[in-house]
Amino acid sequence: MTEPQVALTARDDIELAGQLRQGRERIISELRKLIVGQDDVIDQILMSLFVGGNSLIVGVPGLAKTMLIHTIAQVLDLKFSRIQFTPDLMPSDITGTDIIQEDPETGRRHLTFMPGPIFGNIILADEINRTPPKTQAALLEAMQEHRVTVQGKTYQLDEPFFVFATQNPSELEGTYPLPEAQLDRFMFNVIMDYLPEAEELAVVRQTTAIQEPRFEHAVRGRDIVAFQQLVRKVPVAEPVMQYAVNLVRLSRPSGNGTPPFIQQWVSYGASVRAAQYLVLGGKARALMQGRYHVTFDDIRALAHPVLRHRILTNFRAESERVTTDSLVDQLLGVVPLPRSDM
Repeated sequence: MTEPQVALTARDDIELAGQLRQGRERIISELRKLIVGQDDVIDQILMSLFVGGNSLIVGVPGLAKTMLIHTIAQVLDLKFSRIQFTPDLMPSDITGTDIIQEDPETGRRHLTFMPGPIFGNIILADEINRTPPKTQAALLEAMQEHRVTVQGKTYQLDEPFFVFATQNPSELEGTYPLPEAQLDRFMFNVIMDYLPEAEELAVVRQTTAIQEPRFEHAVRGRDIVAFQQLVRKVPVAEPVMQYAVNLVRLSRPSGNGTPPFIQQWVSYGASVRAAQYLVLGGKARALMQGRYHVTFDDIRALAHPVLRHRILTNFRAESERVTTDSLVDQLLGVVPLPRSDM
């Protein structure tokens, strides 16, 4: 089958695409001054940045989730805020609140808004599932609209703006599972796993010595915003777009032509937002690899991080230890590539 070849053609766009590819290489080069390994994780986070999406990072403690996000903020010279989610955290602790201040000259009192930690560029929501849903929901407007509303007044957040939330997969006691509506707002569910032995040895060697890395800011916030606009300009051939939609639609147990294993093990499938992120992520991945068109392989490569948190399994799947990753594997095996005459 011939691969669809709809691509960028404008000279300015191609030049900016070259800057994006070089920017990715420079960012990774700077990250390597402090971060060892985790190549796939870094690429998925960079795709989130270039698309303008938020991502959930899942991994056991001690895998440098916080360090990675903080280092990316340092490399990009962006304002970083870390919010430690706890059971007693209130929504105003995230968004900010109005306080009463007295004018020293007139003696009059007035309300002044004190911004919360959400007013940054890169926000780390650490252990997001340790706080009640009411506080988790305080992030929703910021993640979706890039603004917050306090006491009826709306405040716009500075661009670029990203939320990276972390979650520990092994501890369930004292946690509040994220509602499906909030999970759906994360572009990727990034799995951060243990390093191979050689890389783990390099981490121990590096972190037990003096570390004073100096980062060069070859890519900054304004460049990220320009890259986000470029990503959306990348055209996608109709068969590739159709393939992304087919993957998502066939993950739903109530859809037409749904595979039997989906009907057997899935309660709810992925929303249309999954197809949007498959396509947007595919665009970013193509540009990062020096291509100006999206392929079927781009969509397939992103199926797991995009779909794994959007497919809700039923009790039977849990009792039989069927994971969403295994269901995505099966989907990729049965969903055919659309025919194309291109």
